Amino acid sequence: MMALVGEITVLPEMRFAGKEHVHLVGIGGAGLSAIARVLCQEGFTVSGSDRADSPVLRQLAELGARVAVGHSAAHVAGADLLLISSAVREDNPEVQAARQSGLPVLKRSQFLGRLLSGRNLLAVAGTHGKTTTTGMVIHLARSAGRQTGYIVGAELPGLSNADAGDGSYFVIEADEYDNMFLGLRPRVVVLTTVEWDHVDCFPNRGIYEQAFAHFVARLPLAEGTLVASADDVGAERIWGRRPAGLHGVTYSVAGADGALWRAEDLHPNGCGGLTFIVWRGKERLGEAVLAVPGVHNVSNALGALAALAAWGLEPATLLSYLSTFRGAARRFELKGEEAGVTVYDDYGHHPTEVRATLAAARSRLGHRPLWVLFQPHTYSRTAAFLAQWRDAFGDADHVLVTDIYAARETDTLGLDGGKVAAALAHPDARYVGSVEQAAQKLALWLQPGDVLLTLGAGTSVHVGEMVLRLLRERGNDRRG
Repeated sequence: MMALVGEITVLPEMRFAGKEHVHLVGIGGAGLSAIARVLCQEGFTVSGSDRADSPVLRQLAELGARVAVGHSAAHVAGADLLLISSAVREDNPEVQAARQSGLPVLKRSQFLGRLLSGRNLLAVAGTHGKTTTTGMVIHLARSAGRQTGYIVGAELPGLSNADAGDGSYFVIEADEYDNMFLGLRPRVVVLTTVEWDHVDCFPNRGIYEQAFAHFVARLPLAEGTLVASADDVGAERIWGRRPAGLHGVTYSVAGADGALWRAEDLHPNGCGGLTFIVWRGKERLGEAVLAVPGVHNVSNALGALAALAAWGLEPATLLSYLSTFRGAARRFELKGEEAGVTVYDDYGHHPTEVRATLAAARSRLGHRPLWVLFQPHTYSRTAAFLAQWRDAFGDADHVLVTDIYAARETDTLGLDGGKVAAALAHPDARYVGSVEQAAQKLALWLQPGDVLLTLGAGTSVHVGEMVLRLLRERGNDRRG
């Protein structure tokens, strides 16, 4: 039976007898591909399908998964259960075939608790910063010799997006979308930020924050630890709602009163990031050097250090490993340089994320002309945050807005990229149509010395690649 907690539905964990055959519908997506990788490594029989071929599908096939492009009822044959992504609808032929056969059809929230049962679980949650913070935790733990397993929402340099590890410790990026994180039973939780998002799942801030409060309540009172940012008002509200008797610590870059973990004396370094001193109470732990830019990444590093201390690692020994953390895919990721134009890509698709990313970009790039290509993500989110987008691009010199990436939605709001561009309080904000049209225009407009930063959670990632190719072809034509 499902248990209703306020307006949040908490699903029971699914119990399995052994190494079942798990079929994943949407196996190429970030969430399910990570789970599929762990299942393959742990000896499950794994199959799956996705609507389009991708390098991810080919990687999973190399691990032993049976993958198919396109959806068909025949793909379900032999499976013991179906695991589906949040984007999969009930009319999917594989879902229908499973229902008719009486097979369980589960979402991540129902599945992950069982998969990770018995492990010492560290979960990183929050609206912003959870992927990078998770990546830092993984990098530091593994650098210190702890072969933790992990699931994270992006590829990490030299690693993949998931690994089963040695079976005892596990780190997971605890996604709030569709209440996925309510299926987890962590021992340590990092709470980076809590700011209303995913408006299609959470119609208002209260319901959104309630989900986080229920997640924190899943920590065991006797041995659990909550690590929360004292610089974020939403995280502070959840901190104030934590269960009585639950152990917790806070961290701060902004000098918040009462924060046990603090970063002080921040200054730029020659690695492209910031150097700072880490304090735990009155104890000076030492100097930390980051190669990833932005004050927000100093905060992410503090959260990672505090969490690992709660997990039994000595933080002073971890500081030297921070300088070798190179970020995560699609987090201010350098895509390349061509004809004197440098191209970066970032997953930012919320006004707060965009402001932080642009501030970090400006601090690293100095006065170089910064072009931003922004793809709004979903009609509901774009409409809900339209007023916040108005002043989000102040650190950019030029802002180009594409068509809205619909994802799982259809346009019922009469909103488009042109209206988004018109709503921006920026002296050079332009609507440029599709991502293909945007790439063609950028290849004509960009000049040597310019920097292009693509932003968005949809197909904007391909714009930089297209621009680099067009610039390269143009250079070859000139040389020819």
